[in-house]
Amino acid sequence: IKENPMVWVVVQTEGGTETFVGQHEQDLDIAYIPIFREKEDAQQGQLRMSKAKGRKYEVQAIRCQELARDAARNGFLLFLLDEDGRILEKIDPNAV
Repeated sequence: IKENPMVWVVVQTEGGTETFVGQHEQDLDIAYIPIFREKEDAQQGQLRMSKAKGRKYEVQAIRCQELARDAARNGFLLFLLDEDGRILEKIDPNAV
């Protein structure tokens, strides 16, 4: 993450408001935002995410520091995932 200031996330839109798509790791009771290094990985990875019906979803690039600030403020970790949804790295947003 340090070598690339941009990451890809899935954003949901409801009523004109955009928010990052968060997930919940039930076994560990952890809320996290999935992030990806490549756009194609994010597009594949979003197919495996839990999503609410009736919302629009799209993949967007964002500065990692900006995302980390929002994640920390709202109690989320950042999980770097591959296109198959495997966790490559668990990131404390306060350390970004």
